[in-house]
Amino acid sequence: MGKHRVVQWATGNIGTYALRAVIEHPGLELAGVFVHSAEKAGRDAGDLAGVGATGVAATADADEVLALGADCVLYMPRYFDVDEVSRILASGANIVTTRGEFHRLEDIDPEVRKQVEAACQQGGSSIHSTGSSPGFISEALPLVLSSIQRRLDRLAIAEFADLSRRDSPGLLFDVMGFGQAPGEFDEGRLSHGKTSFGPSLNLVADALGMPLDGLEASGDVGTSAKPVHIAAGTLEAGTVVAQRLTVSGLRGGREVMSFRATWYCTADIEQDWDIRATGWHVAVEGDAPLDIDLRFPIPMERMAAVAPAYTANRAVNAVPTVCAAAPGIRTTADLPQIFATALG
Repeated sequence: MGKHRVVQWATGNIGTYALRAVIEHPGLELAGVFVHSAEKAGRDAGDLAGVGATGVAATADADEVLALGADCVLYMPRYFDVDEVSRILASGANIVTTRGEFHRLEDIDPEVRKQVEAACQQGGSSIHSTGSSPGFISEALPLVLSSIQRRLDRLAIAEFADLSRRDSPGLLFDVMGFGQAPGEFDEGRLSHGKTSFGPSLNLVADALGMPLDGLEASGDVGTSAKPVHIAAGTLEAGTVVAQRLTVSGLRGGREVMSFRATWYCTADIEQDWDIRATGWHVAVEGDAPLDIDLRFPIPMERMAAVAPAYTANRAVNAVPTVCAAAPGIRTTADLPQIFATALG
């Protein structure tokens, strides 16, 4: 079987990492690159990815990209465009995306689902959403862990992110609210948490034959008794230095699945929280209980350079599986296990 011809659609942080992975992948061939800015158009893909010249020039012309007849598009733009996605699929190209719109069929807007499924049938193509979180940690790993269970009482996924070395004052202070007086967790962020991780919890529950009755989201903040100095600035004593968001899946009146994200600028807080190093913790309660820590063994100063790999690599590795799938919107529960091929 020949190489799968791949287009990289958008070259932001994750997209650039994926582009480099495609260029270096012995089983994939870079067919084209779609970019949104005039500054990037015309540049060699290798230049954009920080590797050697490839002879493939980036373009801002979608028609030009679609005319390439690629097997798969790695779709990674900042904003979702259903008409754009439909055009790609109708052209015959499959899509692997790190965007979160397609993790569970029942959670897709009915009109969007109808349009995308029609495009898949027209092009004989499929689309799959994946990444690290949601994706790997909220779907792929739980489904693998369930293979040694015959009774599952509770599945709890926890994500931890130390933001103390992130020099992004606008994001941390203005958007996330670090350094501000503690108060109620923003309802918009709670809703976003349910939208982001609820589909994954429902997907896993459905696949295991224990559908959820509903979802709940909650959030709380942590404070420090003393000033905290981080890369982005200083957080004064008594202000928000940590926060966590929990999405719970309920069945029979009790929590059977949960996803909790804990973001912190220091672990030295006044509240009694379980704060761990950047990474994930998965707890399984059942007849084969498990307690698993997945840590990122990377110095914090290198995290920004390495972190995109956790999201981009799974998408790149999914290309052959998605290309082989039946036409339609394909979830983690639909597809065979995704694994790395031709590692080098």
